[in-house]
Amino acid sequence: MSTVQKYNGFELGPIRPPSEAGSLILRVTRNCPWNRCRFCSLYKDEQFSLRPVADVIKDIDSIKQYVELIAESMSTGAGGSVQRMAAKLSAQDPGCMLALQTALNWLRGGMTSVFLQDANTLIVKPDDLVKILNHLKTTFPGVQRITSYARSKTLARIPDADLRRIAEAGLNRIHVGIESGSDKVLQLVNKGVDKRGHITAGQKVKRAGMELSVYYMPGLGGAALSLENALQTADVVNAIDPDFIRIRTFAIPPEIDLYQEVQTGRFKPLGDRAAVAELLRFIENLEGISSTVKSDHILNLLQEVEGRLPEEKARMTKPIRRFLAMPENEQLRFMVGRRTGIFAKLDDLSDPYLSAHAASALAANRVTSENVDDFTAEMMRRFI
Repeated sequence: MSTVQKYNGFELGPIRPPSEAGSLILRVTRNCPWNRCRFCSLYKDEQFSLRPVADVIKDIDSIKQYVELIAESMSTGAGGSVQRMAAKLSAQDPGCMLALQTALNWLRGGMTSVFLQDANTLIVKPDDLVKILNHLKTTFPGVQRITSYARSKTLARIPDADLRRIAEAGLNRIHVGIESGSDKVLQLVNKGVDKRGHITAGQKVKRAGMELSVYYMPGLGGAALSLENALQTADVVNAIDPDFIRIRTFAIPPEIDLYQEVQTGRFKPLGDRAAVAELLRFIENLEGISSTVKSDHILNLLQEVEGRLPEEKARMTKPIRRFLAMPENEQLRFMVGRRTGIFAKLDDLSDPYLSAHAASALAANRVTSENVDDFTAEMMRRFI
């Protein structure tokens, strides 16, 4: 782990949750301190580092400067002055244009939420993180939500008192990639944490008074561990009762370590139909919790699988059961249509134009029941 001392201007990392599209993106760390998960290549060959607290504070001050500049420009109608001012300041601030665009996006988003990057902000010393949060809240008192990714392993090591201090300073939502609750799957993918660690971390976040959003990956255990992946992950989620459960269907691009095991036949991936069946088993086994399930990612075949537990369980599983009960030719048409961007939801099958378009894509790509999994896997890789 290294710390870069020279300030090189405003920075943005490579990723944020879909729910943070309108948030201010503030980079506190660079890359991932673990960076060994076999299903992820996002930070491959990248070195982790902590950004100095002073640099993060400079980023916050830059955003304030540009928000005020944009607001003034909009009120006077002098739109070009923003770019002219940015050009003047670029010699002192190498990240000037990036900060300007970030401020503009945040202003359009309402300036109520902030997301701290990159993969595991909670690895920052509590005193330093509190200092950043305090400056952020002082500078922008209208902020209502501050969010970050965190690893279960890191959260489990933080004393409860420090987590409460961090929550009181303003960090009120944590995103944790649980991915699986199965020790066998977690070991297979080298997640660096076990089932008990996930539960400990999740319960600590809830005790600290923060919202918790966890991620589950249908298909991460492949065909051999599909049932275990569903049941053990449901068991972890039931023990935590997170605020949100977000579905992220596993995809296998060539850049990840597990791809080689697919090539050699040691790992048999799930196709869309099997992944949807695993998702159904997972949701069926969620009991005694009041979480909201979200399917807010392009990799999910059925993005309409959303709802509040327990009262909406039947409604959210309805599209899954409907898909699994379809005749094979309709399943094929929907999978091809969904993965090529023709369909957004199951009901689109009833649209004559869209359905005909999907049927043409099915024929043009010569997709059959035997090769549909290969076709959809290739399509999914394009979204990673």
